[in-house]
Amino acid sequence: MHKLLTDTPGERMLLLGNEAIARGALEAGVAFTTCYPGTPSSEIPEQFFRISQETDLYFEYSTNEKVALEVGAGAAVSGLRVMVTMKHVGLNVAADPLMTLAYTGIKGGMVIVNADDPSLFSSQNEQDNRYYARLSGLPMLEPTNTQEMKDMTARAFDLSEELGLPVLLRTTTRLAHVRGPVRLGELKPIQKAAHFDKNPFHWVTVPAVSRNLHKLLLERYERAKAVSEKDPYNETMGNGKWGVVANGVAFDYASDAVADLGLKDQVSILKLGMSHPLPEQICIQFLQGKEKVLVVEELEPINENELKALAHEKGMAVTIEGKGTGGFSRLYEYDPGMVRKAVAQYFGVDYSPPEMVDTSDSPQLPGRPPNLCAGCPHRATYYAVKQVYGQDAIYPTDIGCYTLGMLPPLSMADFVICMGSSVSSGCGFSRATDQKVVSFIGDSTFFHSGITGLVNAVHNNHKFTLVILDNGTTAMTGHQIHPGVDTTPMGVDRTRISIENLVRGLGVQDVHVVKPFKLKKTVEAVEAARDFDGVSVIISEEMCPLFAKATQQFKKSKPFYVNHEKCKNHRDCINQLACPAMYLDGEQVEIDKNLCIGCSVCAQVCPENAIVPVKA
Repeated sequence: MHKLLTDTPGERMLLLGNEAIARGALEAGVAFTTCYPGTPSSEIPEQFFRISQETDLYFEYSTNEKVALEVGAGAAVSGLRVMVTMKHVGLNVAADPLMTLAYTGIKGGMVIVNADDPSLFSSQNEQDNRYYARLSGLPMLEPTNTQEMKDMTARAFDLSEELGLPVLLRTTTRLAHVRGPVRLGELKPIQKAAHFDKNPFHWVTVPAVSRNLHKLLLERYERAKAVSEKDPYNETMGNGKWGVVANGVAFDYASDAVADLGLKDQVSILKLGMSHPLPEQICIQFLQGKEKVLVVEELEPINENELKALAHEKGMAVTIEGKGTGGFSRLYEYDPGMVRKAVAQYFGVDYSPPEMVDTSDSPQLPGRPPNLCAGCPHRATYYAVKQVYGQDAIYPTDIGCYTLGMLPPLSMADFVICMGSSVSSGCGFSRATDQKVVSFIGDSTFFHSGITGLVNAVHNNHKFTLVILDNGTTAMTGHQIHPGVDTTPMGVDRTRISIENLVRGLGVQDVHVVKPFKLKKTVEAVEAARDFDGVSVIISEEMCPLFAKATQQFKKSKPFYVNHEKCKNHRDCINQLACPAMYLDGEQVEIDKNLCIGCSVCAQVCPENAIVPVKA
């Protein structure tokens, strides 16, 4: 039995933040769950995927976030309790249905989990998605610890049904991946009975209908404001003459700082748990009598600006500051030391940071830049393409493990902005310049948002090569399934969609399917694609070795070693491939047999045939 199905209310369990959210949804009786995986939210749907195999919970890895929200919308307007999860940039993809779903509202509770990523640990930007709550007019909850992540999730379902609106639950990387004790509540039974009551003059958002729905949304928003004023997660602590306002993980840092600096009697703290709609009356009451207030929030000065506007509107002479204080910036995530220093500086308290441990006598740790895994098939594909096109071609790439192809010595990534952009930007590069263009996209990303770009390329007669790196899984975010995955070894019944058939069905005339570890044939296919007058597609098929091992599909091969009697130390293997299984022992190239998977790519690159399999 999955641990999150433990039905012992009152028991304490150590959970990851994302696990706590999943548990909270189960305690709320969630019946229907969808997602597109994206770090830092990926562990939430991972729990649902496993739990759905033991219970009546419905779960799917949807094609992309827009689809996930639309699938969830169909279930929610039919009366089911629904959770949809994604990372912050995923909400950009889902924004189209989100804005209008706010108009129609829902019947069953619907919680949309959005995980922001301050400091860009696994993302292409660090946008602050609190703006989406304001843009859509939807309520937003922001937990501060694992217990609240569970409790607020369950609360969000009730709030959603009370208001008839989807509720945004916002976390950040630090909260999503923290571990903490969680006191379990009672598991509600899953209510699967659903019925859609047809009413096109409410659900069909043509202009005449939506004019009325916008009015309805504003009415619901006013009700949400009233709820926010009474929400228990909007909490004031202390009654000092100075004030701190904080949300999310920044609240934890701020409350610790106040305690550490001995300011509990002088500083009161306002925690914004239901941060939107802003509880204005609570905020006004908090600001009254304060000499100065510090707003502690990561990323954008959203609460800071709202509080300044509110104070000005009410004629309150209170100093409110946030960004620009201490180390507070619109950049990156905060840490406890930064917040402690800023609190001390703002309130004029003497503070000496702890002395740093002297490590001057310790050897410097070697750098560990991110790298494609040993035996990753993407490395072989990049090598083959580079042999044909060289460095003069433009290489648009996409979001996935293969983005690491940007690093030397591969250096096979020139442009990326979002999921699917490699195909569409490839159209632009090929039309705007005389340079050769080779775009790279992964299999999951192709299904997510690459297909429409390829339709565009075929329809508008663009001329470039698209390489689809098909490693049989959504590798970067944790080996989740997608429409092109053979799910049989995982014991899951899903229909597999052939990328080759799909590409040919879109009208691509020049299609090559290669096995990248067979370098000679792969190079020949790349040459043929280069010479084609139009859009050509190369599908590079080789399973991710980590996924293959995890699903018992890995075909064990003998590792390789360097025969130094033949080796002339040209180092083509290292200088052109840089497989992490290779290293220098003095001046000699060696291969770590514990990392080598026997893919043989280095052996095919070696000009002296000095790399050979280990003898039995």
